[in-house]
Amino acid sequence: MTAAPGALVVVATPIGNLSDLAPRAVEELTRADLVCCEDTRRTGGLLSHAGVGGATLRRVDAHTEAAAAAEVVARIAAGERVALVTDAGTPGVSDPGARLVAAVVDAGLPVTAVPGPVAAVAALVLSGFATDRFAVDGFLPRKGAERSARLAALAAEHRTVVLYEAPGRVARTLADLAGACGPERRVAVARELTKLHEEVWRAPLGEAVDRLGGTEVRGEVVLVLEGAGGETTGGDDADVRAALRAARARGLAPGRAAAEVAAALGRPRREVYALAVDDPGDEPDAGAGGGS
Repeated sequence: MTAAPGALVVVATPIGNLSDLAPRAVEELTRADLVCCEDTRRTGGLLSHAGVGGATLRRVDAHTEAAAAAEVVARIAAGERVALVTDAGTPGVSDPGARLVAAVVDAGLPVTAVPGPVAAVAALVLSGFATDRFAVDGFLPRKGAERSARLAALAAEHRTVVLYEAPGRVARTLADLAGACGPERRVAVARELTKLHEEVWRAPLGEAVDRLGGTEVRGEVVLVLEGAGGETTGGDDADVRAALRAARARGLAPGRAAAEVAAALGRPRREVYALAVDDPGDEPDAGAGGGS
């Protein structure tokens, strides 16, 4: 047991360039009694690069996060300091970590963070689009009604939106975005951020689709979609219900789903919430068409 008080420390790690590892991140990883990580080999390599030796690693990924929570809470309650990292970036932002943080918070134990790299924020500031209001929408559903509903919500979204996508699906996603949002809506495509072959280019969606064509995209990709221009149309009730179902399918409670959809579509929150609780089809798995 260390002299430091027990706590969960959420540690951001580099998204590409290892020089982006913060000095305080190294300090916390050195003093941690346990380091929870997605991949012990990858994190072991990072720790070796940072000169951190003797760390105890435990795999905590999307499949094991819930099961690991009880052990982590018990160790923190006993006064241990547990560091949480993912393969790259900030835990909990389109990566595992949120459920572990929630478990520690629910137990009334301390949680702190060492801020650092986030691919979404790096791509956002490089996009040239508005940064005063933005949303991180993560990965789109791969298919089905849920994907269609999310695309419809993005078409009406006035905030800048950051999306993650696998290299092999970038062309299809850009084509779907062009179909939903129109070919003139602008997008920034950021690839291999902070790495040797970093590339960021910007174009209307129609041109972006043509530019990629049959080109094979390689490396990590982040898409930044410019917000919809003009006055908010608000959408009809069918649009609202579709967007609500997509939000609920992501696990949001009715109130939070209503707030998100109201902001995206420009409808009064009270109206959207009424539709949320009145829709008999508004179940977490209604209209689901595949995961991300």
